[in-house]
Formats: sequence, structure tokens, C-alpha cells
Amino acid sequence: MIEFEKPLLGFAAFSGTGKTTLLVQLLPILRNKGLRIAMIKHAHHKFDVDKPGKDSYELRKAGASPMLISSSRRIAIMIDREEEQEPQLDELLSYIKPGDIDLVLVEGFKQWPFPKIELHRPQLGKPLIFPDDDNIIAIAHDNTLSVTPDIPIMDINNVEQIAEFVLNFSQNKPTL
Repeated sequence: MIEFEKPLLGFAAFSGTGKTTLLVQLLPILRNKGLRIAMIKHAHHKFDVDKPGKDSYELRKAGASPMLISSSRRIAIMIDREEEQEPQLDELLSYIKPGDIDLVLVEGFKQWPFPKIELHRPQLGKPLIFPDDDNIIAIAHDNTLSVTPDIPIMDINNVEQIAEFVLNFSQNKPTL
């Protein structure tokens, strides 16, 4: 089980389920409830956060790693790896200062052992992750499930309901 000083909660689902869409709606609700939230997102493809021609890009491409850029409002750190390898969740958590946050939400990393809410849309034709992952603590879906799990069930389209679950989780209160 991955451990961190603050609550760690993932959102696990197959591609196309709407993880990012849900999180974009969920984050402002949780912020309005007073939670300071760190977010870790797994990307399955190459991505870049700076653009050719920008100083940070040119310095990173010239060999700076890590490359840290900061302003009065924002800090970004970019680390290029010598060899291509999947990110390690525990390593990514080491970049988060526990004193600055109340909760870490994770999108992806569904194979890692930590508490997760499974997002499920039966019309995608994908199986539930829940039966094979003991770390799934709730399921949010938009249809009738083929099984009756012994964990909380939520409506994937009811963001307020999911926010309440996450808030209770972050405060270690019993849920649903």
C-alpha cells in the first residue's frame, strides 16, 4: 500500500470514461469546501509543458534536468529522464509538501495499491476494475451494474455526491 502523510485518493477507469472531465468539475467544489488539493495525473503519451523558443524549453533541451522555473504566482519543475520508464507514484509524491495540502487526488495509476474510486460507464463495454482490485473503495457509474458490490455506489453524474464522499474520505469519516 502506498502511504503518504495526507489522504491519497485515486480515480481509476478505462480511457474514455471521463476521469479528467469529472475532476475538473470536482476540484472547485472541494476547494470551496476548504480543501487544499494536490493532483497527480498519469499521462500515457509524450507531453511537453513548455514550448520551443521559450527560455525554460531551451534550457531544458540544452541539458538542464531538473529545470525549475518560477514566478511570483507559479513554480514548475521539469525533469527529463535518460531512459523511458513509467512514472513511479511514490517518487511523484515526494515532490509534494504535505504541509501545503489536505488531500492528494490521483488520476490514473490504477495498478498501484492505494484507495481509489472506480469510474465506470457500462456503455463503453469495459469490465469493472473492482472485482480484481481490493483498493477500489467506491464505484461511480451511470447505469445499472452487473454485480452488487459491497462498497459505496455513486452516480458518476452527481458531482456533489462524489465531492461529499471525497470530503468524508479526506477527514477519515465513515462514508455513504
